[in-house]
Amino acid sequence: MRKVWGYLSIITATVFFGMSATLDKIMLSEMHPITIGAYTYLIAGIFLFMVRQSPLKENILDVLNRTGGIESRITGRDYLLLLLTALLSTVIAPVLFLTGLGETTAVNASLLLNIEVLFIIILGYLIFRETLKFKDLLGIMLLIGGAAYLVSEGEFQSLFNNVALSGNLLVILAAFFWSLDTVLSKFLSKKRDLILLSGIKSSVGGFLLLIIMLILGLSTALPTEMLPYALMVSIFSIGCSFILIYIAVREIGAAMVGSLFPLSSLFGAIFAFLILNEPFSAMQVVSGIVMLTGVIILYWNGMKK
Repeated sequence: MRKVWGYLSIITATVFFGMSATLDKIMLSEMHPITIGAYTYLIAGIFLFMVRQSPLKENILDVLNRTGGIESRITGRDYLLLLLTALLSTVIAPVLFLTGLGETTAVNASLLLNIEVLFIIILGYLIFRETLKFKDLLGIMLLIGGAAYLVSEGEFQSLFNNVALSGNLLVILAAFFWSLDTVLSKFLSKKRDLILLSGIKSSVGGFLLLIIMLILGLSTALPTEMLPYALMVSIFSIGCSFILIYIAVREIGAAMVGSLFPLSSLFGAIFAFLILNEPFSAMQVVSGIVMLTGVIILYWNGMKK
């Protein structure tokens, strides 16, 4: 059951992240990306702290901590690590990604972000000595391949041309920082109060992005019509997903979490089709089938471990 809990957590998180791409695209029509990031992370932090102060806190924590080996105490070292992961995943990586996105194509950026999987596997092996069997590698290859075709439509010719090279390198660097966050989160995933950890992480990121937003002189406006989208991204794509990722890393390991994350590209395409009426091509359908096959391989192999 522990493996099932971990797989369900990460797959649910990829659904929420996939949803965020569509909602962010709607908000981008009226808001700057850094402004969106600042407000959504701040709202996510407020939401998580409200949940933690509610009468449902203990019931929720009991559900989140159904397995053994949970640590109740959070040390000063844990808070330092939490601050580090917040800087990596909610400040440095988003800023690098947004800067790189301005110098390269969206297709290239989406494709290159899947390199995060490889970084996670390498870091997981170096830090935790996590091992992967042949079936795991096959599943990962299917996931990466399916995600690559999904976002690029098979056109790789200009991936590293001279015009987009600097932007592509910034996106790769952003993927590296996000992979560091996923791997380092393993040290915090055993803590009982995941709501507190996720709330602090979201709030730190939102506050620092807000400072960056003010320094750059960006508009602080949050249009009323954009508020529902910001709330959905904050609550589900950030707040709930942070908790789900901690659970998944705890139960199935950072490498497996990273290998399943390209599924967010598939769910992003589905939400874009349903909400934005963007076309769902035959290539996207085939890519989705390939990725789901990879998930099945990873799932059944993981259940036998």
